[in-house]
Amino acid sequence: MLDSKGIGHVGFKAPVQGKLIPLHDNVFVTDMNFEEQITKGGIYIPSDDGKTEGIKPRWGRVWAIGPKQTDVKVGEWILIEHGRWTRAINVEEPDGTKVKVFRVDTNCMLMSADEKPSEISFGLTAIDLSPPEYDFHPK
Repeated sequence: MLDSKGIGHVGFKAPVQGKLIPLHDNVFVTDMNFEEQITKGGIYIPSDDGKTEGIKPRWGRVWAIGPKQTDVKVGEWILIEHGRWTRAINVEEPDGTKVKVFRVDTNCMLMSADEKPSEISFGLTAIDLSPPEYDFHPK
């Protein structure tokens, strides 16, 4: 795409069409939240992306995994250390759905969950992991 001066438009991101398959043990995630949030109690929390208070781990849903990946599976939610993901790639799925996909550093996956955990937090390190409740007492 060219602008009025005939110069290529920097940052133009046409969606990638077709199937993306990660190589080796790479992990692609989607559904990372960088937007404003509203708590269950109705408290508005503005976007913290690009701000000091935005320096925190983030949850992402595993979208695709490479053939050598054994730590996570597609559909799981993983917590990733701050900044240990690439810029988003816009992907258009076969059904026409458009998603933003990120590749994560597999050495910086902190934990996983089967369901989407709450990511509302106050401060730099507080992370609310409820629900689900975890039973740490083996029977």
